[in-house]
Amino acid sequence: MFCLASIINAQDYKTGIGARLGFNQGLTVKQFISQKSALEFLLATRWRGFGITGLYEIHNQAFNTERLKWYFGFGGHVGFWNGDYAPWGDTDKSYSVIGIDGILGLEYSFSEVPINMGLDWKPSYNLWGYSGFWADGGALSIRYIF
Repeated sequence: MFCLASIINAQDYKTGIGARLGFNQGLTVKQFISQKSALEFLLATRWRGFGITGLYEIHNQAFNTERLKWYFGFGGHVGFWNGDYAPWGDTDKSYSVIGIDGILGLEYSFSEVPINMGLDWKPSYNLWGYSGFWADGGALSIRYIF
């Protein structure tokens, strides 16, 4: 029982659902699949289009502070945008992209309320479609955790 209690207390939460606020705004869902690893799924809008991202993340305690973690990871995305509203696009043209993503962030889970806040940088590279490197993927995430 003691070992089981230690394992449960070592992880701040199992699932978090909330908002992601940045240049790409949308929804975030994070699900821990082990003590230190999580899957995160993002649905974000930008340029009157949307993108779907899936990430695998590794979490570690930060600065010897309980409930504060830093994390890194990788994944991929698909996106669909309207060229009339994208600063790089041609008018009257739609864009579909497929690419890879990285993520580096810091998050804190409050003990008083079931809220988690995270700040991250998520660069991406489009491999297909409108290809290129995008470094402006940073955001603030606020999640309800359970």
